[in-house]
Amino acid sequence: MPLFNCSPDLPNCFNYYANCFSEDKANALFDYLINEMSWQQPKINMFGKKILIPRKQVYMADEDNLYAYSGAVLKIEPWDPILKKISNRLSKQFSIPFNSVLINWYRDGNDSIAWHADDEYELGINPVIASISLGDARKVKVRDNKTKQVFEHLLQNGSCLLMQEESQKKYQHCIPKIAPTKQTDILRGRINLTFRYIHQGF
Repeated sequence: MPLFNCSPDLPNCFNYYANCFSEDKANALFDYLINEMSWQQPKINMFGKKILIPRKQVYMADEDNLYAYSGAVLKIEPWDPILKKISNRLSKQFSIPFNSVLINWYRDGNDSIAWHADDEYELGINPVIASISLGDARKVKVRDNKTKQVFEHLLQNGSCLLMQEESQKKYQHCIPKIAPTKQTDILRGRINLTFRYIHQGF
């Protein structure tokens, strides 16, 4: 399926593709992942304390592609065959040899991820990350490091957000919590697949 960029409300190095998966395929993949993944909730270092991350996750990668953030080294799970096929498809589509995927499950509007950049050492100088959204739509916020201008976009079921070179150097992004009074649209939760290239030996 050809992809068409449609993200006029995001910076140039963030490309949003609404049609990466059909709704039926996205829903089927969401249900599959909920039931088949070995979901974990690790602790990270924050403000000098160890706290549980406010979401669940799984990390899959080629052998020895270690990945760590906020003091936590992620356990490598072997590739799921379906996710490996998706990784190969995205690698061909975007000409990036993705060799890992970090999967986040935002179970409800209370699950979130704070402002951050995916700029860990093992991702290299200018990483390119393909982020697939499944399930309920959630808002992503992108903030310019210099001007502090904030951009927003709703990540829909079956979409792909491609964060290109310099996206992690010039910007931070987050998935904010949703106020309890506005959680009526959160029915299933959201799963986010972030495909990355890990540099071995970094």
